[in-house]
Amino acid sequence: MPRITPVDYRILLKIFQMFGCIYKRKKGSHHILNYPGAKRAVVIPEYEEVDVEIIKNNMRTVGMTRDQYFELLKQAHWEPTPGGFRFRRELSRTV
Repeated sequence: MPRITPVDYRILLKIFQMFGCIYKRKKGSHHILNYPGAKRAVVIPEYEEVDVEIIKNNMRTVGMTRDQYFELLKQAHWEPTPGGFRFRRELSRTV
């Protein structure tokens, strides 16, 4: 299985919404999502490369497995490369 690598915040928003998170609000440069049954909110900062630890903590919060993450990452139009993942088409600026 490939390593989890830093990805753009727009892709993470798409992945977590596809998993079932509900977008609640934005405060400053942070997007807040809720997941039914989670004890806390999922917070995604507006970074071009969100750190792996932030991704893993948010995955743990909603109970997402690595397999589920990589499947959703593929559905979000990323493809594996030797150095991690690469976007297959231009990112949409609408979030």
